[in-house]
Order: sequence, then structure tokens, then C-alpha cells
Amino acid sequence: MAKFFGNLHLVLVVGLLAAVATMFAFADTAMIDGNSIGRWLHLFFGVLWIGLLYYFNFVQVPSMPKIADEHKPAVTKTIAPSALFFFRWAALLTVVTGLWIAMINGYMVDALTFRGAGNVNLIGAGMWMALVMAFNVWFIIWPAQKKVLGLVEASAEEKAAAAPRALIASRLNTLLSIPMMWTMVSANLG
Repeated sequence: MAKFFGNLHLVLVVGLLAAVATMFAFADTAMIDGNSIGRWLHLFFGVLWIGLLYYFNFVQVPSMPKIADEHKPAVTKTIAPSALFFFRWAALLTVVTGLWIAMINGYMVDALTFRGAGNVNLIGAGMWMALVMAFNVWFIIWPAQKKVLGLVEASAEEKAAAAPRALIASRLNTLLSIPMMWTMVSANLG
């Protein structure tokens, strides 16, 4: 068992197979379509994205000042780059699957332009918050973190300027995640 659970990729494959088996065992096969698969993937990638956002903001950033200098490279050279890899790709895939759901259900344009009614506009507000958050991940947080973590060449001044820029964008994403999640669960559009 330890060998199995020690292999993340194997656990993910078995989890995927278990999900497919559950779908076919308990769902009407007519319900298993691009919409239901898209929603499932949207939820998976969204949980990964927001989970890592909260890890960075609630655990890693507040803990770094408490870590002895000789131990910080374990975080900055190993943990943070790996977490940032999953963080940025989960952000992108959350947005892509969310847009897919809106497109195949026919409300994407109305939601993004606030020309729908009621819950369509509510989901539109959530979509815009998620788009701002994904923009922050890819175009503010990631470029800044590459400098801070030494993944790209940067002067001491560039690193010093990048750290607060990444923190502000990350905290803005934390702020936006709270109303964004409310819009997503409250709109409940098919």
C-alpha cells in the first residue's frame, strides 16, 4: 500500500478510473456529456487552483520569516517552483473549462457582457473575477516569482520590487476568490 500511495501519478490514474466507474455505475449515461465532464474538470482544477492560492497565502508566505535562512532553499528551490507549476496550470485549466461550460450551455457571451438575466449576470461577475485572477497568476505573480526564486536572471533591485508585486496580486486573488466562489455556487446554471 505504501508503494501505491507513494506514487502520485498512479493515485491520480486510479482516482480517474474510479471516477469513470462511478459515473457509469450511478449516473444515467445520457447525463455523461461534455457539460458534466466539463463541470467535473472545472471543479477539480478550481479546487487545485484555489487550494494552492490559499496554501501560499495562509501557510507559505506567513511561514517564510520563521524559517531559518539555511532551510529556506528547501522551499524556494524545491517546493515553491513545483507548487507554482500546478498553481498556474490549474488557473488556466479552470478558466478554460469554465469558458467551455458557458459556451456549450449557450450563455458565455451574455455572461461576459452582462446581457443575460439574473444568474447569467451573476455567473458573468464570477467569470470576470476568475479572468482577473488568472491574469494575475500568469502575468504578475508568475513573472515576479521567477525573479524572486532565482529561476530567471534578476538584479537585487528587481527581486526586491518583484516580491511585493507578487504578494499584492496574490492577496488580490485571495480577496476576489471569496465572492467569485459565491457567484459560482449560487448561479447554478445548467
